[in-house]
This record gives sequence, structure tokens and C-alpha cells, in this order.
Amino acid sequence: MNAEGLLAEYETGKREFPAVCLPEANLSGVNLSGIQLNDADLNLATLTNTNLHGASLQRSRLTVAKLSGANLSQANLRQVNLNLAHLVLADLQGASLIQASLIKAELARADLTDAELLEATLSGADLKDAKLRRTSLRRANLSRADLRRAVMTAANLEQATLHSADLSGADLSGSNLSLAELRQTNLSRANLQGANLSGANLRWADLSGVDLRWADLSGAILSGANLTGADLSGATLLGTTLVHVDLTRANLAGVDWQGADLTGSQLTGCKLYDTFPFGAKVEGVACKWIDLSRNGDRSQTYQFPDNSVEDFFEHSAPTVKLIVDSRMDSEAHAALAVTYQQLFRQVQLPLTPPNQTLHRRRTVLTFELTSDLELFMTAYAAIFPFGDAQLTQAGLTGLLKQIPSYVFRQEGDLLPRFQQLITFLNQQRQQMDGNRLLQAIPPAAQKLDFFQAPTQLLLINSKLQTLMVYSNPLFGKRSVPFFKTADEFKINALPSFQPPGQSQVIEFVAGFRQSATLLSQRERG
Repeated sequence: MNAEGLLAEYETGKREFPAVCLPEANLSGVNLSGIQLNDADLNLATLTNTNLHGASLQRSRLTVAKLSGANLSQANLRQVNLNLAHLVLADLQGASLIQASLIKAELARADLTDAELLEATLSGADLKDAKLRRTSLRRANLSRADLRRAVMTAANLEQATLHSADLSGADLSGSNLSLAELRQTNLSRANLQGANLSGANLRWADLSGVDLRWADLSGAILSGANLTGADLSGATLLGTTLVHVDLTRANLAGVDWQGADLTGSQLTGCKLYDTFPFGAKVEGVACKWIDLSRNGDRSQTYQFPDNSVEDFFEHSAPTVKLIVDSRMDSEAHAALAVTYQQLFRQVQLPLTPPNQTLHRRRTVLTFELTSDLELFMTAYAAIFPFGDAQLTQAGLTGLLKQIPSYVFRQEGDLLPRFQQLITFLNQQRQQMDGNRLLQAIPPAAQKLDFFQAPTQLLLINSKLQTLMVYSNPLFGKRSVPFFKTADEFKINALPSFQPPGQSQVIEFVAGFRQSATLLSQRERG
């Protein structure tokens, strides 16, 4: 059968032409919508501007075929061979190209919106200015593909291979690139705002000037990548590997980088407003100065002496641990949630609900904070719902009152830090109405055994120094048969709690290093 015969039979209403052999056939500009050409040989065929809407060409061979401007929307092109084919300005909207081969195909300005390219091979393909909105490219091979300025908003590139591909200037906002292979990929000036890059491999990638605002890079590997001038504000960098990465002038405002590894990276000129200096690994980081201003206008900078960052970045977030010697049940959980909601409205601190760890006979409530200065005030509020509140709060205030100011005068710059802490704590306490706070505790909660259980309150500063504020003598003690009454048990078996000594408190407060500086800078910014 030749091209003329196929067109004549198509005009009569015939649509199925399985395994037809039409190499080098000229079918340009004709209407073949809905035709079935499965397993056909159309190598070197000319189908320029041909209407193949809804056509089926499964497993067909169209190597070096000319399909520029062709309408292939909603077409079935599964496992089709389009290697070296010309598809410039082709309409492939909603087409199925599952496991199709498009090696070095010309797809510049083609429209592949909503197309399905699962496990397709597009290595070396030309996709400049192509539209790939919501296109599925899961596990597709796009290595060395040219995707400059391509529009790929909300595209699915999960586990795709884009090794050495050129995506400069591409719009990948909201796309899914989790576990994608992006080694040595050019993403300069690309828009990856809100993209999912978790677990992606971006070693030696060019990300200069890229927009990664609110992107998820948790667990991604960016060793050796170039991120100069990149905008990562609000990005998630949990456990991200950023070893020997150039972050010069990058915007890291408000990032969450707990567990990130920045060993040997360059951070000079980074914007770090509202970014907490906790949890990231910074050994060997080079940095002359950082920008802490709200608008990134260098109105508030921090200069590093001797290019060293050790005194700025801390080991971990300051933490308050409230340990309750009882397992929290659903009733206690509901009561605690309501109580803390009311308490936090009273306290002028950016408190968040605690992490809860339940053991068989114990509950651990962990408050992770943004500044060492918030430790005492958070602990003061956190213990309110519990029976140990009065003794614990008295212990908290007593710890600071026992420190004479002359001790800090001998230590030089520690005195201003101590005075700032006392001022901050007093201001916060004045804003707290004890009676109103007590009213915030539901009467039903006050009667629950959980809130009457013995507690321990532990403070951990950003230098990982610990301070036990209070430990109920009954904590960890169970009923003992040797004593007839509870009072006899307390008198004979329970030593009273010994608060930390003066030297221990001084050492703990002296660990409040750059946290105080950062807090005051954020307030001024």
C-alpha cells in the first residue's frame, strides 16, 4: 500500500491500518484523525501539519520523520520510535508517549501539556521553549536534553534522569523532581519555586540565580553545586548535603536547615534573616559577612572575625524538656492541647506545640526554641498545668536571683548578656497574668492524674549544656511495700531536690552566645 491508497481507504471510513509499511511517504497536511497505525513503518515519512488527533501509533517507527506542526493531541504513541524526528511546534497535548523513544528529537516549542511520558527516552532531545505543563515524565531519561526556557509548571519528573541537561531559564515551579538525577545539570536562572526536590542528586549542578523559594530540598545532594545569588528563602533543607557549595550572596532567609551539611561551603554575603543558626554542620565554612536585614538591603550585617563562623552557628536549638512520670492518654492529650492554646495566647513568645514522645509509663514534652533567651520563660509557662508548677516556677526565678552581677563583671562581655536576660524575663513575666493563666486550665484537666504526676524540667541551651530546674522527689519512684503510708515513704526514702549550684547556672547562662545577638538584631530589623 502506498500513501495515495491509504488516503483513499481512509476517505471511505476505514481507520485500521496495522503494520502498514510507508517509509518516506508524504502525508503532510492531511486529516488522519482517529487513524490506527500500530506497528507501522513510517521512517523518514513527511507528516508536516498533519492532523493525527486521537490517532494510535503504538510501537510504530517514525525515525527522522517530519512532524513539525502536526496535531498529535490525545494520540496513543506508546513505545513509538521517534528518534531524530522533527516535531517543532507539534501539538502533543494529552498524548500518551509511555516508554516512547525520542532520542535527539526536535521538539522546540512543541506543546506536551498533560502528556504522559512515563519511562520515555528523550536523551539529547531539543525541547527549547516547549510547553510541558503537568506533563508526566516519571523515570524518563532526559540526559543532555535542551530544555532552555521550557515551561514545566507542575510537571512530574519523579526519578527522572536529567544528567547534564540544560534547563536554564526553565519554569519548573510546583514540579515534582523528587529522587531525580540532576548531576551537572544547568538550572541557572530557572524557576523552581515550590518544587519538590527531596532526595534529588544535584552534584555539580549550576543553580546560579535560581528561584528555589519554598522548595523542598530535604535529603537532596548538592555537593559542589553553584548556588551564587540563588533564592532559597523559606526552603526546606532538612538533611540536605551542601558540601563545598558556593552560596555567595544566596538568600537563605527563613530556611529550615536542621541536619544540613555545609562543610567547606562559601557563605559570604548570604541573607539569613529569620534563619536560626542551629542544627547545620558548618565545619570549614568560609564567610566574611552575612546580611541579617529583613529586606536583604545590608542595613543589618554581621562581620566574622578571621573568616570564622564557629561563634555564630550553634550546635542545636535551645530546648525545654518537660518529663511527666505518667503516660498521656487521649483525655489528657485533649486537655493539654486546650490548656497550652490558652497559655500561649498570654505569653508574648513565638511558641509552638511541643513534640510529644510517649513511653509505657512516661511522657516527654519537648519545646524547640529559636533563642536561648526564651528558655526560662518557656519553661515558666510550660509547667503551669501541672501540680509541680509552683515549686518549679520558684526554682526558675531562684536560679537567676542567686547569681551576683559581680561574677559577670569579671567575665567582661557576659554582664550585658546577663542583664539582657534578666530584663527580657522580667518583661515577659509582667505580661503574664498568673490568675488568668490558671483560669486557662480546664477544671477537668486539673483533676486528671496525668497533671498531678511527678515531673522533671530540663533546659538545654544552644551549646548543648543542660540545667535541671526541678525534679520531683517522687519522680521514677513506684509504691514500695516496706512503708505503710505515703508520708512514711516520703520521709524515709525521698531526698529533697537539690537545685543547681551557682557555678553551674553561671556556666549555663554564659553559653547564651550569639542567640542574644540574633534576637536583638531580628527585633531591630
